[in-house]
Amino acid sequence: MTFTTIDSPIGELTLVADADSTALRALYMVDHRHAPGRETFGDRVDPSVGVFAAAADQLAAYFAGSRRTFDIALDPVGTDFQRAVWQQLALIPYGETRTYGEIAVALGNPKAVRAVGLANGRNPLSIIVPCHRVIGANGAMTGFGGGVERKVHLLGVEAGVAGRPVPAVQPALFA
Repeated sequence: MTFTTIDSPIGELTLVADADSTALRALYMVDHRHAPGRETFGDRVDPSVGVFAAAADQLAAYFAGSRRTFDIALDPVGTDFQRAVWQQLALIPYGETRTYGEIAVALGNPKAVRAVGLANGRNPLSIIVPCHRVIGANGAMTGFGGGVERKVHLLGVEAGVAGRPVPAVQPALFA
């Protein structure tokens, strides 16, 4: 595997790819819950190498509000169930949210809400596979691997571009 880091409005992002740097395996934020140790990421490469260049460009455009989808090669590692959940996450439209229950129903198993939550939390491709768009049944900003402040920030970026009100809670961390 290979990795690089890039700056973003929510702090440094670590991008991890396969050995040839042709498919993105992971995107981790600083203090990202469930992120493996950096020593598992392989060799550090320049951000202009392979898939990292496209990912950096597309992430910059996303944060600027000019990109709503990503079109880079992805190769996340997970169980079949996790991958099915992540596929559902990728279907959530920009600027919209879904609940864990709605994802479970979409998977054909309405009782799998907790399992969906666990798989969502293990999503290795935050932002690109939009786990930040999943909220609690009561609309609560529930856990996010990069922290709730970052989740609110990402939803705020999307709400502003999609013409919806920006969430009332603005993360002071990114002001």
